[in-house]
Amino acid sequence: MDASKDISRLIEIMVALRDPETGCPWDIVQTFETIKPYTIEEAYEVADAIERKDPDDLCDELGDLLLQVVYHARIAEEAGQFAFGDVVEAVTRKMIRRHPHVFARSDELTPEAVKVQWDEIKAEEKRERAERRARRGITEDFKAGFLGSVQRSQPALTEALKLQQKAAQVGFDWSEAEPILDKIEEEIAELREALRGGRQDKVADELGDLIFALANIGRHVDADPEDALRGTNTKFRRRFSYIEAELQKSGETLQAATLERMEALWQAAKLGER
Repeated sequence: MDASKDISRLIEIMVALRDPETGCPWDIVQTFETIKPYTIEEAYEVADAIERKDPDDLCDELGDLLLQVVYHARIAEEAGQFAFGDVVEAVTRKMIRRHPHVFARSDELTPEAVKVQWDEIKAEEKRERAERRARRGITEDFKAGFLGSVQRSQPALTEALKLQQKAAQVGFDWSEAEPILDKIEEEIAELREALRGGRQDKVADELGDLIFALANIGRHVDADPEDALRGTNTKFRRRFSYIEAELQKSGETLQAATLERMEALWQAAKLGER
């Protein structure tokens, strides 16, 4: 099988990878849930290539992201739910429907009128979506209610921040930062208790509560938690690279170094940043 610019070749490759008898053992056993993290990761890598202004990487990463779409569509097709063609048809229908001023005869519209028209069409689509969900017996709808405008598709830390900001609009919020520190200590105590209990689901639940509270304190002190964490990630990379470089200078390796040795170098890296 040769490479091609035709999307049908990529679909053929996925079919071959998922073939129960001759496909790839790893690809065959994947599900929506197991490849979801890879889908999110590929979207981040697209964003990273854009930020680095690297068109070669962007082309490559867009291909990886497209593969994820084809992968999900193939799993859905095997389950008799929908196929890749249905995905394409749905999004083309949506774009045509939301741009009648482009794809249908209409009077010349101002940007403001286009916005009003877009909102009206989206509201109609929302009603149709609700009807489809009802027919399928899906009752829980996170797009409904006061918090419905906060998208679940964004990173969890960003979602937490936006949920808190939205709730604060109706007064459901701490009046100052200090009580949130008490809440964080309370959540740490509950996490300790969960760890002693040994239940992984409870540990994960309490950890989530702690991270949510940490995001809240960030909001109150005007430190975006996503940016703060990214800064810490960068700092961790820099300090760990210092450890690696210093070990190499003395003929040591990361694998052979003791924790005490690495900790001493970590503290040296911190001192050098001051």
